[in-house]
Amino acid sequence: MLQDDAAAPAQPEGWAEPVATALLVLADGTILEGFGIGATGEAAGEVCFNTAMTGYQEILTDPSYAGQIVTFTFPHIGNVGTNDEDLESLDAAPASGVRGAVIASAVTNPSNWRSSSHLDGWLKARGIIGITGVDTRALTALIRDRGMPNAILANDPQGRFDRAALSAKAASLPPMEGLDLVPPVTSRESQNWGETVWQHPAGYGSRAAGEGLKVVAIDYGVKRNILRLLAKAGCDVTVVPATASADEVLALKPDGVFLSNGPGDPAATGEYAVPVIRALLDQKVPTFGICLGHQLMGLALGGRTVKMSQGHHGANHPVKDRTTGKVEIVSMNHGFAVDPDSLPANAVETHVSLFDGSNCGLTLTDRPAFSVQHHPEASPGPQDSHYLFDRFVTLMRETKSSNA
Repeated sequence: MLQDDAAAPAQPEGWAEPVATALLVLADGTILEGFGIGATGEAAGEVCFNTAMTGYQEILTDPSYAGQIVTFTFPHIGNVGTNDEDLESLDAAPASGVRGAVIASAVTNPSNWRSSSHLDGWLKARGIIGITGVDTRALTALIRDRGMPNAILANDPQGRFDRAALSAKAASLPPMEGLDLVPPVTSRESQNWGETVWQHPAGYGSRAAGEGLKVVAIDYGVKRNILRLLAKAGCDVTVVPATASADEVLALKPDGVFLSNGPGDPAATGEYAVPVIRALLDQKVPTFGICLGHQLMGLALGGRTVKMSQGHHGANHPVKDRTTGKVEIVSMNHGFAVDPDSLPANAVETHVSLFDGSNCGLTLTDRPAFSVQHHPEASPGPQDSHYLFDRFVTLMRETKSSNA
């Protein structure tokens, strides 16, 4: 219960009420106060929450978060610092797709032998605005009840904010539906990839191209560890931009095509991606899609995608593989889903979320192609789904053998 000023207890001498140096202003006018870290200024985006307890650096460099402000439900973010290795965006330049970070507790000094910098400085270098001191449990509950809101995240060390103007900006932001966010995060030109997975104490390995299976990865915002696992599986990987045509992909004579993860509304990206995928499927090129790649494959088959209320973001999602009967704990990061009822008869649902029953995978009965909604590369997250890369390799070898 609020007290009158006259009845309020006197503050201790020298006490200074902390001044909010950052605000998260939601589109409905809700304003959450906190303390700024990272870059200063304003950032606009859709607010989601991520339930992972580790891997905040991988999350903040995942291109799939372009256009979003990530709320971490785990309170102790930044406690292991940051380094120059755990980056997931293919472009190592400071620019990042994620718009901002919302954190509960103040960021402590790093306590990990791999750390090379404090999270605050790392966020500044990458131009990411952050806010701490927020009741992330309440914000997560709000998102669960009302869906992912648009918001403005503002950081001013002096605490000077025009709250009415920020609220107006937040209310005027466009919805995620209809936004193609792939162009800022895709590769600008084709490149070969040879880096393999990290192992102690050597770090990341490398693999020279040679007699491996030729995989063309279409980059809609691909994560590095996906490419590392393809290379580890013995693939000679060539990454091409999202705008590559089917003729350009086929000219590389691939044994298989990989459709990557990425941000935004798949229907918007599908305007140029779907015709390419259809042409590749018609040529019966072995194809494997992850996340946005899965959604685009669904669209290419004539299905549709739907916007989710709160999406799936975390490293603890249970998914059942109907082909094996096993339940896997997986990483997820998506705000759209394939409607399984819209898929044709030749598309069989292979994976399903045990949280809400949403579609998490499909395979084709008449062509060598499959895809999953979750992230089997596990950066961050469990490694339960690494077998999918071996499944892709087996599919390519079987197809190559049958065509010999």
